Amino acid sequence: MGLGPTRSSVLSILVFGGPRTLGELASAEQVRPPSMTRLTRGMEAAGLVRRVVDLSDRRVVRMHATAKGARILRLGRQRRLTHLASRMKDLDPRQIDLLLEAAGILERLARDA
Repeated sequence: MGLGPTRSSVLSILVFGGPRTLGELASAEQVRPPSMTRLTRGMEAAGLVRRVVDLSDRRVVRMHATAKGARILRLGRQRRLTHLASRMKDLDPRQIDLLLEAAGILERLARDA
């Protein structure tokens, strides 16, 4: 099942970051709330996410990734990592060192954000 970049991104937020409201998802994806509502309705129909009403405030609804959604996301990620690892075998040591340095910089930037 091809998710597409937007669905993959929303699902990634829910799988790795936990449940979010539609407003939080819209903000994270930099789209308007009606667009996120349409997107998540389609994802819900596909069995990728589910809506859960907050028991302490029934006006609040959070989107949760389903087991199916999490499985599809993880399989796609594993497929991409496997492909990338097979391509990295052809790199020379200098290129590997450069990638390790760049990864360290990216980790620092993400940590400091």
